[in-house]
Amino acid sequence: MEERTRAYLRGRFRDHYRRTEITPPPDANEREWGFIPWTQSPGTTMVRHRSLLELGDIGDFLERKRPRHVYFSAGRYTDPGAGSMAAKEWRCSDLIFDLDADHLPGVTLGEDSYAEMLATCKGALFRLLDFLEDDFAFTDLEIVFSGGRGYHVHVRDEAVLHLEREHRREIVDYVRGIGLEYDDLVAHEPVAGLGRKTPTHRRTLETSGGWGKRTHDHFMAFVDDLLELDDEEALARLQEFDGIGEGKATAVLTAARDNREGLEAGNVTVHTAVSQLAERFSMLAVERDNAPIDEPVTTDTNRLIRLPGSLHGGSALEVCRLERDELDAFDPLVDAVPETFRGHEIAVDVSRDGLVEVGGEALELEAGVQTLPEYVAVFLLARGWAEKEKEQ
Repeated sequence: MEERTRAYLRGRFRDHYRRTEITPPPDANEREWGFIPWTQSPGTTMVRHRSLLELGDIGDFLERKRPRHVYFSAGRYTDPGAGSMAAKEWRCSDLIFDLDADHLPGVTLGEDSYAEMLATCKGALFRLLDFLEDDFAFTDLEIVFSGGRGYHVHVRDEAVLHLEREHRREIVDYVRGIGLEYDDLVAHEPVAGLGRKTPTHRRTLETSGGWGKRTHDHFMAFVDDLLELDDEEALARLQEFDGIGEGKATAVLTAARDNREGLEAGNVTVHTAVSQLAERFSMLAVERDNAPIDEPVTTDTNRLIRLPGSLHGGSALEVCRLERDELDAFDPLVDAVPETFRGHEIAVDVSRDGLVEVGGEALELEAGVQTLPEYVAVFLLARGWAEKEKEQ
């Protein structure tokens, strides 16, 4: 990045912070703070181990330093400005989840556009929120667009703040479906049989929530599709599964046609073949419904995370807090464009051809010097796809 470009972005970041009110996280004075300045070196230099007392008012700090990136810690400490983690004296930490579009299944780097990648990431965010709100019943959640490639979720329920790393790992394993066992999804209930001296057991797939419901939903969708077929097609479809021959296929089809109501109630253990097939859908549920989070972020009690309201130095987009009911309509490439950068045009030297989607526009750009809306230009400058030209 050339010095002219760097100076321009620093100046415009300052202009943004002058007109933006930043709301710090809870207990901001107990957290470590860090930032990455605009430097001439090709790499990045993280300045960290700072307390809010050292930085001063966060709004004044951002306007004065206009950093490229700014972070605060998930952890809260007795002495957040101490130079080592041990000296800080950890007290508790938010539970942080990070979804990064670059690392999601279903995203093909080099083929999917930035907008397509972010749309896939939003789908993963909704799956994550299903786990956090429905399975864990967390209520103190903060949802944040990262300003770059994805989303963060901060959980601040009292029950999670003091969890150690190994316990956070268990939450990671759950939302990823790691180590999920089908038998753990099946409830065992003793039932006294008529005329019998000893009770027997009824085995039922959980249908009210959790991985059992996810498995059951996929299984019943398959059953309903199966019932749309004639017998020959249905039997052929069932025998596409490994280990299911004609006999087991017939048993499954009979159960589906004669006892769909029982299957809907979770009674998928009426026949060994039915249970074996349902087990396949627990694996399908993990594949399709897991939340592909960046696992080390969640287990790290000392993690630094982006400050909502700040600008992302790799995109010039705003790190945005979002209400739950705003997610459906939220378009990060429109709604995270700072107002500071709207209404102006600047000259830049674009270094690469290609489609740029930002600010509600889709522009097919060619390399070379050109005048662009500033919000498009600063996006390109921050991503290293253009350099600032002198204005005529």
